[in-house]
Amino acid sequence: MSNPVVELKHVTKVIKGKKIIDDLSFTIEEGEVFGFLGPNGAGKTTTIRMIVGLMGITSGEIMICGHNVKSEFEDALQHIGGIVENPELYKFLTGYQNLMQYARMVKGISKQKIDEVVEFVGLTERIHDKVKTYSLGMRQRLGLAQSLLHDPKVMILDEPTNGLDPAGIKEIRDHLKKLTKEKGMSVIVSSHLLSEMEMMCDRIAIIQQGKLVDIQQVHDYVQDSKQKYFFEVDLKKAAAILKNLPISYKRGENGIEVDLEKEEVPDMIQFFVEKGIRIFEVKPLAKTLEDRFFEVTTQGEKVHA
Repeated sequence: MSNPVVELKHVTKVIKGKKIIDDLSFTIEEGEVFGFLGPNGAGKTTTIRMIVGLMGITSGEIMICGHNVKSEFEDALQHIGGIVENPELYKFLTGYQNLMQYARMVKGISKQKIDEVVEFVGLTERIHDKVKTYSLGMRQRLGLAQSLLHDPKVMILDEPTNGLDPAGIKEIRDHLKKLTKEKGMSVIVSSHLLSEMEMMCDRIAIIQQGKLVDIQQVHDYVQDSKQKYFFEVDLKKAAAILKNLPISYKRGENGIEVDLEKEEVPDMIQFFVEKGIRIFEVKPLAKTLEDRFFEVTTQGEKVHA
């Protein structure tokens, strides 16, 4: 395995005596889209701010391409590009003029490089229009172009799809895939849109109250041993029997949804038959990242919705 592009080692952040981030450790590999999930206030943005050097680290280490953010700040930060929510742009200037302004702050950015990133994000036809005429999706693409000018190894996007319509969200998702496949870049994405995270990420990490709860491949995370099955049965009779049992379930339109391992399905069918409950249909339901997220963050509490 190659050396990680980003590595957090026992990172802790204390603010006014309160531990906001508690002993956080994980790595991000080259060319992967890494999702960062957690409820509001879990510490996602605080962690991102520490990675990009906008907030100090109380203890622990953050390494970017082998450089320590604390002791080698400039060397570490030259490998990072990012957008935190909406990019800050000069609306009275054209898109191209915005990129020129940014290029002045970084050595070695040529006109050819600017043209290259403009084409990459699909703004060639509108790059000489003023930013105030851009849609929110176009501004996000211009912000992405700005972040790419210095060829970072790591792209950090904190809530990049905020306020975007479905077409704009799809554009951002497609660009992230291009970044990893064509440029070998690593991307860290923080978002509340779990369905989008499932489609765009290779791995996800969930944090809660500043602690790492879980980290896995998205596919493995969704396809765990437990599966949700739908039983089309008499809803009232089934609910009356199940309410006193240690089984996680919720009511559907014409039956119930139950979390079971595959080997447990025949036992559940037999149980219903013995209780005199007729079964009209049994089918597995595709589990989503949202399902798994709530399972983990609610610590497996029983649901009787």
